[in-house]
Amino acid sequence: MTQPVEINFTEIAPEKLADHQGRVALILTAPDKLPGRLPRATREAAMRALTSKAGQALKPGQALELAFPAGMAAEALVLVMLPLASTVAEARRAGAAIGARLGRGHTLVLAGVQKLAGEVALGLALRGYDFDAYKTKIGDKTDGDADAAADPDAPAERPRVTFMVRDPEALAKSAGDAAALAEGVFFTRDLVNEPANVLTTSDFADRLQAMEEIGLTVEVLDEDQLAELGMRALLAVGMGSETPSKVVVMRWKGGGDEQPLALVGKGVVFDSGGISIKPGAGMEEMTMDMGGAGVVAGVMRTLALRRAKANVVGLVGLVENMPDGRAQRPGDIVKSMKGDTIEVINTDAEGRLVLADVLWYAQERFKPRAIIDLATLTGAVIIALGHDNAGVFANDDALADGILAAAKAEGEGAWRLPLGPSYDSLIKSRLADMKNTGGRAAGSITAAQFIQRFIKEGQPWAHIDIAGVTLPPSATDLAPKGATGWGVMTLDRLVRDRFEGK
Repeated sequence: MTQPVEINFTEIAPEKLADHQGRVALILTAPDKLPGRLPRATREAAMRALTSKAGQALKPGQALELAFPAGMAAEALVLVMLPLASTVAEARRAGAAIGARLGRGHTLVLAGVQKLAGEVALGLALRGYDFDAYKTKIGDKTDGDADAAADPDAPAERPRVTFMVRDPEALAKSAGDAAALAEGVFFTRDLVNEPANVLTTSDFADRLQAMEEIGLTVEVLDEDQLAELGMRALLAVGMGSETPSKVVVMRWKGGGDEQPLALVGKGVVFDSGGISIKPGAGMEEMTMDMGGAGVVAGVMRTLALRRAKANVVGLVGLVENMPDGRAQRPGDIVKSMKGDTIEVINTDAEGRLVLADVLWYAQERFKPRAIIDLATLTGAVIIALGHDNAGVFANDDALADGILAAAKAEGEGAWRLPLGPSYDSLIKSRLADMKNTGGRAAGSITAAQFIQRFIKEGQPWAHIDIAGVTLPPSATDLAPKGATGWGVMTLDRLVRDRFEGK
């Protein structure tokens, strides 16, 4: 998997700045407060930049870059504005401003007395993500003989960062949880970014099985077991694919004998729409339709790495939705594990069929304290909320409030949308207990209303539609263009605040 940038912490030593040959970043509390011992030429150039129109317009967390600064050996000097009264979100953006400019060498960050240096480091790590697994690396020949050419198969130099801070030992000790969080986010981003010819259901399951090495208990249920359990709604989705459907159960037991929090993720490794095939334009992005399962996997990885004092079980339904002679058709009727029958109106409304069976199984087997499902479920939620917020639906106000508070604390957008019995008429079927889609009107709500039918009476539950935030069309504050890993930080925060023993 993609590894977060290597970050170390050391004592403040401004005299080392002038001779550093990589990149140098200065965290400034005010435009007129440059650190001492900067070469005179560097100081003059920096002050000129900071007093310019662009410099004066800098907001907390924003940066200016000076290439090959006078008086320094560095290839670039990055001036980052972060007043002492800045928020966590601003500190992370400040780190991201550096992370977006890392290059491949060694970056030196003078954080000084900045109390949020740890948050700056986390923002740097998150924005420094670079998924380049499929980019060939060709070394440039030198002006000398051919033997001096770089080995094209040699791994590229990984960037590394050193923070100069007041108390490096204390910051290094506290950085462990942040490192676990960054690794969980990267794990999720990698899964979402992978092409479907690599990340098959079997490969996905193998990657999750490998997390037994970090302390998770992982169980993979195959198609025969799923059929025996009665998960025919889930199995129907994958009938047109050559790759077998699976359910993977990941368990982290760090909280004694209490009932677990259950996290359930939709894992459609590729969604063609099935017989109700999608338009060709943009279909290549349907490799991200396993985003909910990716988030669940990233959260479970984070919890295990930081040894969370909570009991959490993560379940993901892994399928591929393809057109084939064996694929389910519009008009088919399938029976869920719960026993309810579902008329399939549109085979492209497949994720809710997967969630129906996995949610019921999670409740039957684990009797969780609360259950949260995540899915790239509907295009309708993008129409409603764009790419800035996930849609949150819940039958429990306390759980919904906890999710929204955690998302706000971590700077991940989330907005609660309604549920209500009036929407049930839209998914009423003439032939079965329900149909799998209610049409265009209130599409994200009727999808949540469908899922709610597979939640037991009295079971606290929330559904998070992450279709808009999983793979937005442009870079975000803390992620380059591509997969964001939205939800790993929110759910880790929720576990810390609401489910972790003190």
